[in-house]
Amino acid sequence: MKSTRGNSNPYHFYGALPMSRKVYFNEAAETWDQRFYTPKLASFLERLVSRFGLKPGYNVLDVGTGTGVLIPFLLQVVGQAGSVTAIDFAERMVQMCRLKYLHLKNVTVKLHDVEEEDLPPASFDAVTCFGLFPHLEKKEKALHNLNRALKPGGILIIAHALSSREVKAHHKSALSPVAHDTLPENKEVRQLLNLTGFTEIHIEDEPGCYLCLSRKR
Repeated sequence: MKSTRGNSNPYHFYGALPMSRKVYFNEAAETWDQRFYTPKLASFLERLVSRFGLKPGYNVLDVGTGTGVLIPFLLQVVGQAGSVTAIDFAERMVQMCRLKYLHLKNVTVKLHDVEEEDLPPASFDAVTCFGLFPHLEKKEKALHNLNRALKPGGILIIAHALSSREVKAHHKSALSPVAHDTLPENKEVRQLLNLTGFTEIHIEDEPGCYLCLSRKR
């Protein structure tokens, strides 16, 4: 089968089949931090997490954790009395994350697909989805699962280091399985959150930052 490089097909090919998102992220795992984790991003994440509304002692679920770039900043806020459970559907991302953080007693890293599998009910004070939401195919199903996993009044944080417009342009520029992954329009995000049991929805969508905060109803 011919390569898709240089044509309009958004998928690279893996053997005889289009490369899936899981294969794409697995292949990217080992070099992910070198490619994307910069001092500028670290400074941005520290400021961003300070706006999440987290408190010391919170149990946080970090969904789509990747290599765990958000974990140190979450731990700064929740402290030793809190915990972070980090999940991702890509095996190699989970392996890289475990290498970095499993020496910490209040960090748990698991292989888990939030679009397909249930999470422990009413177990977390907050859920973070940093850089994940555009890549979810079954957004409504994932939000239902996350709502169930939150304690009553728990916080859902959807965030990105780009605006929705910038995310669309960034993904579109690459011939890959994520080429068409976008953040929905703000109106659609509100509808999805309302439908799946969230309230107090606040969205900021500006150059260099997307932040959506809501609470379990």
